[in-house]
Amino acid sequence: MTVFKTSLRNLLAHKGRMALSAVAVLLSVAFVCGTLVFTDTMNATFDKLFAATASDVSVTPEKKDDVQQTGKPRTVPASLQGKLAAVPGVARVEPEASSQQITVADARNKDIGPDSGAPTVGTNWSERQKKSVEITSGHEPRGAAEAVLDSDTADKRGVRIGDTLRVIAAPGDFRVRVVGLATYKTTNPGAAVVYLDTRTAQTRLLGTTGGYSGFGLTAAPGVSDEQLKERVTAAVGPRLTVHTAAETKKENKEDFGSVLDVMKYALLGFAGIAVLVGIFLIVNTFSMLVAQRTREIGLMRAIGAGRRQINRSVLVEALMLGVIGSVLGIGGGIGLAVGLMGLMESVGMNLDTGELTIKVTTPLVGLAIGVLVTVFAAYLPARRAGKISPMAALRDAGTPADGRAGRVRAGIGLALTAAGAAALLAAGNADQASAGSGLLGIGVLLTLVGFVVVGPLLAGFLVRALGAVVLRVFGPVGRLAERNALRNPRRTGATGSALMIGLALVAALSVVGSSMVASATDQLDKSVGADFIIQDGGDKALSPAVEKAVLSAHDIEHFSRYFHVTAKVTTPDGKTATQRLTATDPTYADDVRSETVQGRLKDAYAKDAMSVPEGFAKDHGIRRGDRLTVTMIDGRTARLRVNAVTSDDTSLDKGAMYLDIATARRYLPAGAMPLTGMILAKAKDGRATEAAASLKAAVAEYPQVKVRDQADYKAMIKDQVGQLLNIIYGLLALAIIVAILGVVNTLALSVVERTREIGLMRAIGLSRRQLRRMIRLESVVIALFGALLGLGLGMGWGTTAQKLLALEGLGVLDIPWPTIVAVFLGSAVVGLLAALIPAFRAGRMNVLNAIATD
Repeated sequence: MTVFKTSLRNLLAHKGRMALSAVAVLLSVAFVCGTLVFTDTMNATFDKLFAATASDVSVTPEKKDDVQQTGKPRTVPASLQGKLAAVPGVARVEPEASSQQITVADARNKDIGPDSGAPTVGTNWSERQKKSVEITSGHEPRGAAEAVLDSDTADKRGVRIGDTLRVIAAPGDFRVRVVGLATYKTTNPGAAVVYLDTRTAQTRLLGTTGGYSGFGLTAAPGVSDEQLKERVTAAVGPRLTVHTAAETKKENKEDFGSVLDVMKYALLGFAGIAVLVGIFLIVNTFSMLVAQRTREIGLMRAIGAGRRQINRSVLVEALMLGVIGSVLGIGGGIGLAVGLMGLMESVGMNLDTGELTIKVTTPLVGLAIGVLVTVFAAYLPARRAGKISPMAALRDAGTPADGRAGRVRAGIGLALTAAGAAALLAAGNADQASAGSGLLGIGVLLTLVGFVVVGPLLAGFLVRALGAVVLRVFGPVGRLAERNALRNPRRTGATGSALMIGLALVAALSVVGSSMVASATDQLDKSVGADFIIQDGGDKALSPAVEKAVLSAHDIEHFSRYFHVTAKVTTPDGKTATQRLTATDPTYADDVRSETVQGRLKDAYAKDAMSVPEGFAKDHGIRRGDRLTVTMIDGRTARLRVNAVTSDDTSLDKGAMYLDIATARRYLPAGAMPLTGMILAKAKDGRATEAAASLKAAVAEYPQVKVRDQADYKAMIKDQVGQLLNIIYGLLALAIIVAILGVVNTLALSVVERTREIGLMRAIGLSRRQLRRMIRLESVVIALFGALLGLGLGMGWGTTAQKLLALEGLGVLDIPWPTIVAVFLGSAVVGLLAALIPAFRAGRMNVLNAIATD
């Protein structure tokens, strides 16, 4: 009880000094709990949606990965409806006709689909739909020209009842009038959904009158889903997929869960980084508090307190701090989850805060993380406090430094750094990306730990170097700031290391992202001779109508269509595997200058010929002139001659097996031919401007189609990489914020520690302005020290990662110096801002009271 009272008094006595450490715990726990609450809420919400939309038993086409991408969904025979209705225990059979390979345009020819990447869905209206949505305006579709639109899309895109929509699908385009708006009863998954009458959905979306996407069966009273599944399976045979509602729900959950898990573990990973940075802050806080309380602890030892009691007192103090920070963090996490739900709503996924799901394990996990991290971080300072002797009460200095321990630490740090550097070097020289990635991970871990351990040694060297460049121009005040930063290298090293972690990741990702963009643009410059690239902006295939429109453009020398054909390829060594063959027009060999190691790419477009990539040829002992047995999925078997072997030293179409579209057509029926995925166009000499205008005019009716020249395509790549990096930088900002709190806390405690010294300096003539400048400069040099470590380390990681990417064809190393310089200068600003409050408080000290401080 005495230990607890002492700890409580110390915590309350130094509550201001503990506040920033508590904030670090709060932020870390909030990120973890917020992620868990958000993902649990998403799971629970979608569980309800999947349960509402699942039929008692569903019958769908057999699941296959190796199908041709024709743009038309696979179907089951429409004649099956009568057979299913005759199965004992079936109360109702509802045909389903839906497709996600559509674009819907409004009267202004604007795509009304979501911007979030969620699909645009066309489906038939049935009783099953009423389980998940209800028509809140208008009425259900009653004919071929009528449709119902989900209300969220209608609100977002300004669509009203009576408006005309144009549906662009693989079987053809058609127009419908909006006669109703449907509102979700549970959640809007973010998709834009157009409901049609069943006959229209079947013919216009599926392109057939003889099939449906599947059937939904309702069980009669007293018949379980499992019993009905057994009877239906016996009736339809094994070639169709028959699922109960529970199995459908599980399958949907697994598909959605895989995406959600990526989000969940990514967020938890960034939370982990913030926790790691918070450890440095807490270690620094307790180390400084112990040092400042040396005489107090010595007196306690002199009056009979044992080492264990002193140790326990500091740990109990940390425990209380951890509990307070964790409890606040749990509340903050719930608020963060609500904020994330609001963010999802802004991209079209409406999550009801009334469905907020807080599992019992979430606060327990948050509390455990906060408490364990705080106690773990405080262990070394507590252990150091327990070693303080009673004689320390007679000294004014803090705990004496252990020179031998410092040398051992430096040796361990240098050894870890050297081992990490060796691993990074080995990763950069690896022959295979898979092997190199493991070495990269080891190298990153070892160099990070090594830099943290060797931080005090580096602080002594780098702070002097920075002081010579940055601080000396400020005269005596600058030299005082430098000496203050060097006074306790361990503290400076820990403070700088906290900032180092976040900035190292920023630098590494900046190098990787910039190198990816530079490599892709370099490949375009070297390899692509076409002037224009025509694609669907939503990464869907181009419908036949779009293809026809593109090919009608003027001032074009030639077009090269591009799509993938799925086939089973049997090699001369007797092995068979499913491969995606790249079918193009012969002019593609001119549009894309692909390097070959055997033969010419043009030769691959001869009758019954193809090319194979270099790695595939080596693995299977294939040489130019060999013949491969190629069985087209849903088509016939061909014997194709290998006329070219393409180099693997590229990122453009790496691993592609090329053949002529005419060859694909020879062995595939018209109904199984895949849709064109992309079209390249070469303008006539001197007619590039006219060709661009002609192409854009040709596809003006199709808002989803993008016509890009090479400059536009490069800009698109840069934007995509930039958006991803901005998201990552935003998440890393939490770790950097915690690190900034560490700088603030270090300076604040340092000011308290140096109260008497500050009073003496003020007494001998140091002005308040000079004092504040000294503290600000000290903060700036610590921040720049952390930035130097982080940026140097990050560039090393990024450079090694790029060497591995070069094995995949991304061979250009591009260090984004403007970003690196901006981050470095930004660190100085961060240091300046972090020092404002400590410097202000130091400047307000009463000189006599400061000198009298014991």
